[in-house]
Amino acid sequence: MKVIGLTGGIGSGKSTVAKYLAGLGAAVMDLDKVGHEVLKSGGQPFKRVVSEFGKDVLNARGEIDRARLAKIVFKDPEALALLNRITHPAIDKVIDERIAEYRRQGAKVVVLEAAAMLEAGKAGQTDEIWATTAPETTVLHRLGERSGYSKAESRARIRSQMSDKERLKNADVVIDTGGSLDEVKTRVKKEWRALIKRSGD
Repeated sequence: MKVIGLTGGIGSGKSTVAKYLAGLGAAVMDLDKVGHEVLKSGGQPFKRVVSEFGKDVLNARGEIDRARLAKIVFKDPEALALLNRITHPAIDKVIDERIAEYRRQGAKVVVLEAAAMLEAGKAGQTDEIWATTAPETTVLHRLGERSGYSKAESRARIRSQMSDKERLKNADVVIDTGGSLDEVKTRVKKEWRALIKRSGD
């Protein structure tokens, strides 16, 4: 079984590529959703986040409001590092358990989708790193359409992440999503076939 780490900057088409890989038979884990799961109320990570960041990060239902939490850590690298120290051990445990379950089920490919995979040191849990990329003008357009961000807001979020150059330097496979959806799908299929061939299946 191959474990692929799928990463890419905000608006780079990562989720689209993950969807195409799922359609080809891969088991896909969205690590952002796993992070959301581990912060549900009652668990140790939840209690530590509330203790460290205060009750202002809770919504009316007593759950962690990820948008409020993001506003805090987005501006403060030390706060982000603290949040990562709280959540990453729990996330890693879920990843390991699910990979083991997929292996028992006979899955051939598992995809871990995460924007900050390299920054978070998750590459060691994968066999290969695949990275998505797109021209900045395309990314700015996507973020404006999808999230309503201004160009200044979009650029700030792009700059807060690892640079595309650094990310691609660490990637085994690079998928440019700047073209049409059909072109992206064709490229994903090509890389999938090459992956299966490398796997010996």
